[in-house]
Amino acid sequence: MANTTTAVIGTGVIGRSWALVFARGGCLTRIYDASAAQAARAREWLAKTLALAVSDGFMTNEQAVSAEQRVSICPDLESAVRGAAYVQESGPENLEQKRNIFAELDRLVGPQTILATSTSTLDIQEIARGLAGGRRCFVAHPFNPPHVVPAVEVLPTHGAPAELINSACEFLRRVGQSPVLVKRYAVGFIGNRIQAALVREAIHIVESGVADVDSVDTMVRDGLGLRWAIMGPFGVANTNADEGIRQYYGRYGHAYLALMNDLGPTPKFDQQMIESVARGVDEMTGMEPMADQLHRRDRLILRIRQLKRQG
Repeated sequence: MANTTTAVIGTGVIGRSWALVFARGGCLTRIYDASAAQAARAREWLAKTLALAVSDGFMTNEQAVSAEQRVSICPDLESAVRGAAYVQESGPENLEQKRNIFAELDRLVGPQTILATSTSTLDIQEIARGLAGGRRCFVAHPFNPPHVVPAVEVLPTHGAPAELINSACEFLRRVGQSPVLVKRYAVGFIGNRIQAALVREAIHIVESGVADVDSVDTMVRDGLGLRWAIMGPFGVANTNADEGIRQYYGRYGHAYLALMNDLGPTPKFDQQMIESVARGVDEMTGMEPMADQLHRRDRLILRIRQLKRQG
């Protein structure tokens, strides 16, 4: 993709972060939201986030100014996508709304423009069904926030040309992301399915009285998560025995089966459960302002990424 003009449609938490990804990656980035006020708030957030990146040492002031200058707000969808090589839709998680917006996008852009959606649950086959340009439509599902967490799940439509899939993935890599190709649709794709399995057991541990909220988070934050920041579950298993994963699973497979068979049931997610966990979170965080929690999260993740790059 020689053309580096991008469009971000929908400027909520995910859309505004995508805009920063593209602008920081050197792309002219147009943003559009049906709510002009929301687009303006996204622009303000962008300026504040870039200022924090400078003060935290992740960008120079010149880099931040250049990135901010690459972002412009468009008054309508047509002007936002005109001439764009890549469009990232980040609207509400609603199939009918996404089908409508993709029908408009398919009508407005050229045949070579890649159309991607940030959906975390919906099948791109359903979103792009019946579109003349359906084969250039993709899921590009990020992890919140994408300007900090680089993994992106890429799910193409059936029959998407290999060169177009490669082009989309290469573009995402060029702007600093880590695309993961999903071979077929599954509800929640990869990351959210793994996350849901962990959350289910975390809630069960708290509800059944094994441990409190802070203990569960400590075990992940200061235990499992430290290894997972470097390698995934299979990589960890491979390093847990001198002779690798074959020896490790061969030795402990029966123990894993016993644990898996003892895992907790799916929680109800009723208001009582949510409030119980939320009180534990309030106690754990000391009711620290959310802006401070978010800043610390983003700053530390970016530091970890720096260390990983440095080896």
